[in-house]
Amino acid sequence: MDNLNLISAFAEFKELKNIDKNTMIGVLEETFRHLLAKTYETDENFDVTINPNTGDLEIWRNRTIVEDGAVENPNTEISLSDARKLDETYEIGEEVADELKLASFGRRSVLSLRQNLASRIMDLEKAALYEKYREKVGEIITGEVYQMWKKEILVLDDDENELVLPKSEQIPNDFFRKGDAIRAIVSKVEMKNNSPQIVLSRTAPEFLERLFELEVPEIFDGLITVRKIVRIPGERAKVAVESYDDRIDPVGACVGMKGSRIYSIVKELRNENIDVINWTSNAQLLIQRALNPAKVASISLDDEKKTAAVYLKPNEVSLAIGKGGLNIRLASMLTGYNIDVYREVEEEDVALDDFSDEIDQWIIDALKAIGCDTAKSVLDMPQEELVARTDLEEETIKEVLSILRSEFD
Repeated sequence: MDNLNLISAFAEFKELKNIDKNTMIGVLEETFRHLLAKTYETDENFDVTINPNTGDLEIWRNRTIVEDGAVENPNTEISLSDARKLDETYEIGEEVADELKLASFGRRSVLSLRQNLASRIMDLEKAALYEKYREKVGEIITGEVYQMWKKEILVLDDDENELVLPKSEQIPNDFFRKGDAIRAIVSKVEMKNNSPQIVLSRTAPEFLERLFELEVPEIFDGLITVRKIVRIPGERAKVAVESYDDRIDPVGACVGMKGSRIYSIVKELRNENIDVINWTSNAQLLIQRALNPAKVASISLDDEKKTAAVYLKPNEVSLAIGKGGLNIRLASMLTGYNIDVYREVEEEDVALDDFSDEIDQWIIDALKAIGCDTAKSVLDMPQEELVARTDLEEETIKEVLSILRSEFD
């Protein structure tokens, strides 16, 4: 039928927006039936058929044949003489199907039809886009930077749908130009002014987790699981991983040979430092690992208050705190404990010569000859080794050790 380019135009629209064919046909039929009901007060006696391959549309009106002069409703009834103009064999009581041309509805009705159809298709496309991305929340997508503003970046996906990357969801060191490829996760999808707004993020912990899944096959396959990720975007991140196979070292698998696997992740995150640690349900051990690279001397936990007092040697304190306090902040976020760091007070050592009033000088000289010139250096060496290396009597060594221990008791 003469469809005034309606079907062909919307067939192209369908291809561009990837709308399901059956849904498209349903909307077309519903729109035409609305026009029929508006024009003829009912659409019940009409057949609307749309060819799903070509998009051709036909509207057939079914009317019952009545005697000449007995037509009460010309929409549902046709006189015998008019029916026989179509086919001379028609008889009273039979049904006649005649095709309606779109042009017969009038220019104003056709224009209204076009507008209504366009509105319905746009609503359909918005709903399809909303559903498509609602299912992708938390997934990585790759898009193209289309427009850059002060507070956000407009990104186009493969179907040229518009996505938004707010400034707050960008890594501080991010820098993009128009046309650049960009990777991010779908953070949230919401309807604003009846249009879907798809918000992306590069700062969410989930973005880092998805990158690990892409780079580490063992995580993708489920042999290693990411238990928790904490980040200060662009600065530092801590990733706790656990292996379900004792033969697999989860940290080694995530880092890769000579850092090959983690390198591409660090590069994507603008040189964000990433610490990968073994997950454990033991809180003390988890805190100890989380404070890496600092070496922890001892930990005192208060599980009720979720606080941890961590004691370290003086030269380890700065490592535990990290630049700008990043390391200890991330360790607290990872473990769920409020961590306080304390310097461990070391007892001062005493030179052996200071014991000359209690220990004979020749004994002191024998100990100094094997490299033990302080009290602690003697106490740190096993008794048997002292006897063997100095040739002193066992009783003598015992007496020396007793004197030296008394100094620190």
